[in-house]
Amino acid sequence: MLDDLLRRHDGVITLAQAEACGLSEHAVLRRLRSGHWRRCGPGVYFVNDRPFTDAARIRSAVWSYGPSAAASGLAAAWWHSLTKFAPRTVEVTVPRNCNGRSRTGSRVRRRDLHRADVVERKALRVTELALTVVEAAVRRGGGPAIMDTALQRHTELPQLWRAHLRNKGRHGAPAARRLLQAASDGARSEAERLLVKLLKDAGITGWKANYPVGGYKVDVGFPVHKVAIETDGWAFHSDHEDFQQDRKRQNTIALLGWQVLRFTWLDLTEYPQRVIAEIKYAIGWS
Repeated sequence: MLDDLLRRHDGVITLAQAEACGLSEHAVLRRLRSGHWRRCGPGVYFVNDRPFTDAARIRSAVWSYGPSAAASGLAAAWWHSLTKFAPRTVEVTVPRNCNGRSRTGSRVRRRDLHRADVVERKALRVTELALTVVEAAVRRGGGPAIMDTALQRHTELPQLWRAHLRNKGRHGAPAARRLLQAASDGARSEAERLLVKLLKDAGITGWKANYPVGGYKVDVGFPVHKVAIETDGWAFHSDHEDFQQDRKRQNTIALLGWQVLRFTWLDLTEYPQRVIAEIKYAIGWS
């Protein structure tokens, strides 16, 4: 029973779980003194006969704040498989009346979560997917790509709005609202405005907005260099018909001898320096 629990829980165990498996508190202390177990937090231990994985690190951090704690933010995003890399600092949401303080390797958020906003995945309490998305997308190290990916594969925009509105007073709520508004309209027009602003701020000249090429109008054209720049909104707004039309349009422009660069709203907001560098390279701007 103990071995099975440890296997399912990434080698992490609480004192209550150990006692339920038949171990006394004295037996737990004996394992600690021998070095076979190590303490990760109040009443939480890790068995040292296996690697201390990211899953073990997140699980032990959450469990150390008690049974009402839940992983949130980027920690929850990783637990939901929305991101490839686990955050270095584990965000944990606890009830307002909890006395636990942030410790090394973790950050505490105090608020009372609605029951619809907490789920259990792999025996760990985490914020539900929709709330996780709107929170992780505005965390440092997260970004709109998390929301875009989730909307392509895992959830829908109304669910994100409902989770946001249930938790309006939380940390990062204003930024999440702006992101949701951008996602609601696809952000195509906003992407065009951002591109123009980036070009002006970089001092790049020789371009024309809405420039006609081959029966189409490209968002920005460099006539002398025959470079066309197209912007896209959020990927989750695209369907098969849009995809086919965009490729037909791009091929027509390319066959006329134009080089086509495409940037998404996420590129323009998350990686503006890279966008400008690629445009400069294409037009031979030093």
